[in-house]
Amino acid sequence: MAAEQEAEATCLQSFELYESESTLYILGTNSDKTLWRLLKIDRLEPSKLDIDECSTVYTQSEYPDLLKDLDEEHRSTGGVKFVTNFYGIIGFIKFLGPYYMLIITEQKKIGELFGHPVYQVARTSMVELANSKSRSCFQNSRDENRYKKILNTIDLRKDFFFSYSYSIMRSLQKNLSDPQYGWNLYETMFVWNEFMTRQIRNCLRNTLWTVALVYGFFKQDKFSISGKDIMLTLIARRSRHYAGTRYLKRGVNERGRVANDVETEQIVYEAVPGPAEVSSIVQNRGSIPLFWSQETSKLNIKPNIILHEMDNNYEATRLHFENLRARYGDPIIILNLIKTRERRESILRHEFDKAIRIINKNLSEENHLKFLHWDLHKNSQGKPTNVLDVLLKVAFRALSLTEFFYCQVAPRSEAAEHWPALLSGLDPYICDNNSNSDNTECSDLVGDVSQEDISGSSDSGNATAEDKVENTELPPLKEPKFQKGVLRTNCIDCLDRTNVAQYAYGLAALGHQLHALGSVESPELGLESPLAHHLMRFYERMGDTLAVQYSGSAAHNKPQQDKPALWELESSSGEHRNELFDDHARKTKLQKSRLRIYLSILCSGLLMETLFGIKIIRSIWHGVSCNPWLLGRPAAPYCVVVRLIRV
Repeated sequence: MAAEQEAEATCLQSFELYESESTLYILGTNSDKTLWRLLKIDRLEPSKLDIDECSTVYTQSEYPDLLKDLDEEHRSTGGVKFVTNFYGIIGFIKFLGPYYMLIITEQKKIGELFGHPVYQVARTSMVELANSKSRSCFQNSRDENRYKKILNTIDLRKDFFFSYSYSIMRSLQKNLSDPQYGWNLYETMFVWNEFMTRQIRNCLRNTLWTVALVYGFFKQDKFSISGKDIMLTLIARRSRHYAGTRYLKRGVNERGRVANDVETEQIVYEAVPGPAEVSSIVQNRGSIPLFWSQETSKLNIKPNIILHEMDNNYEATRLHFENLRARYGDPIIILNLIKTRERRESILRHEFDKAIRIINKNLSEENHLKFLHWDLHKNSQGKPTNVLDVLLKVAFRALSLTEFFYCQVAPRSEAAEHWPALLSGLDPYICDNNSNSDNTECSDLVGDVSQEDISGSSDSGNATAEDKVENTELPPLKEPKFQKGVLRTNCIDCLDRTNVAQYAYGLAALGHQLHALGSVESPELGLESPLAHHLMRFYERMGDTLAVQYSGSAAHNKPQQDKPALWELESSSGEHRNELFDDHARKTKLQKSRLRIYLSILCSGLLMETLFGIKIIRSIWHGVSCNPWLLGRPAAPYCVVVRLIRV
């Protein structure tokens, strides 16, 4: 019982902030507010981050005495005053003077995965660590106040989400087959406040007080089929590496990171307390992994694509696919949807094809990148066939190669207390020990546990041993399935066309997922089925959200089943005609966004000579690690102070 209470205490979900003249106190508690922990932040040296965590775990009855003791300790300087309630620390940042702490003051529940709530950031606040005496040294600093003003323009209420108890930054398959906790979770490419939390994590060697923010899309809904309520969840996780907006970030960088890199996961399970079976499928989108760019102008509605010959051996492209292989395994299937007839896009199409052929020469045949080019725009014009029919055939073929994740779980047993409780009230990772699957072995997932341990018994104890065996026997567990490899889809922007293709793959996967759960007889769902329309709304919403994040406007073209030519108005009359009128205004708006993005650079102290077209005169002052993008990673070992900005 003591171990169980200690485990609960490690998941802090609600916090109270108190201040004295010399110290900030944070009291953190679990969801039931039965156990409390104490964090102290020194205010006497606000330009240094001095954090101390009390090792004592307090009970609810000890909580009032703790507050009383803290108040008595600071009685000579005015005692301890309550500041605010909040729901987690986003991180710490520093400009020219004191540190500031970013906290979540309001949250909104947007879903739940296996009993683990998922929240969206609803409101944030910035807390200055300096006390009244040291604050006076910086109150009249024009630069400090300007940086604070820029910081306050950051809006984290849009599309940032987190979970206290579920690793939302990782796929379901990874969470169940290779569970990780605490520190390692922040090192993933999908945690956007990794850098801002690094100092407190280094200091405390834990992640109890911070939340890991994921940027992208989350939508969840129930639907009924065959008398069952099915929960459908769609998650898009945007990479923090090489992040930026369209035209400003294109292609690949030297480390193999691509622009607009998004992982999409589709999770399906029966909406009952403690689901018995779960399934998920993951796919990827990202910019074409070559060195290329576009120069924009309000007079040029179709900016030319500039291919930079910086990488004759395609080393950066190779690094990108090695990263995909490390994340997802083989095979890597590339669905390239760019045009062949248009000169702008065909340049990239030929170069991409050449890069794949060169990379494949150094790979074994079974590890070859599988490259499929299909001009969606050309095939949608003047033809009676709906392109979704073709994309669905491609999706079924790709799904037969990658497969999908499926796992059956069983009720909790006393013998399995050591298993991670990712599925609330259940022991996950249970699979048939007699399985002949070529994928992960059952013993790798659950360890040495007998069928009796798994089954348990509800018998009162009066039955014979034979009766107990008979009563506790469970139906044979289904063989688990594991996704191996990934489908990577791209067009030019990885928005409209890519989203349609991802919908087709999601639809193909949904049929197989429901079939594995025993909800449908056939694994193939037709385009006209109600489930297809229901799923389409999910992908439409995701497409709009990702498009706004990357380009500033919603998707122009969306999946449709009632029109034979899906993309007949695609670029010339759909996207670029609209951009002729509104893109210049949107870019003006983006200038303000760039200044907000410039927060991230200030967070770590770095200002580059040119920041998205903003010319900066700078002076180097002291050395710290720096952060070139919103809540991202450090990039250079120096800091600068802005003297003048010319736009």
